[in-house]
Amino acid sequence: MSGQPQDPQTAQLAERINAALPQTQCTRCGFADCAAYAHAIASGEAAINQCPPGGAEGVARLAAITGQSALALNPEHGLEKPRALAVIDEDWCIGCTRCMKVCPTDAIVGIHKRMHTILDEHCTGCELCVDACPVDCISMEEVTGEATGWDAWSPELQEQARSRYSARQARLRAASELSYVARTPTRTTPADAETRQATIEAIVAQARHTD
Repeated sequence: MSGQPQDPQTAQLAERINAALPQTQCTRCGFADCAAYAHAIASGEAAINQCPPGGAEGVARLAAITGQSALALNPEHGLEKPRALAVIDEDWCIGCTRCMKVCPTDAIVGIHKRMHTILDEHCTGCELCVDACPVDCISMEEVTGEATGWDAWSPELQEQARSRYSARQARLRAASELSYVARTPTRTTPADAETRQATIEAIVAQARHTD
């Protein structure tokens, strides 16, 4: 996505496009998340056929919103498939937490050096945890039979994924800000130093007078 600010019309179009994306946040489109892909489409920097989770129907929805002609899904970004859930092999999980760090919806719970667990109801099937696992103990299990794309998804799952992703992003930003504050040394101005010195001298003088 371009670093230049978008005009209101482009920003509004990006919002409409983002609302039509599944919100799996899988990055297969080539962008950091669904919102970034939406902005790229609105800015003319990306095609409308780069979202495998949305499938053919997803491309048709984006074509209707943008006024572009519908295209076949670009196989370079993946194929339309049934929805899948991540499954952790308990015998091999080493509790490294790497999968938790990449899960866009906080659908993985656990603590360091202890087995992790997938919360099926929050898993978007993004597959990001599969590549992150150093011991290959995570696999994907298809759960929608022959239903693919939007037939395997729903507006309810879309909204839940979007909401949880937004909450995760807010949490990470807050944690980053707290970390920055903790690492930033407190700067003392000359005036502060003079005030503090004067206070110390006054306390010492008062103590001596009391004695």
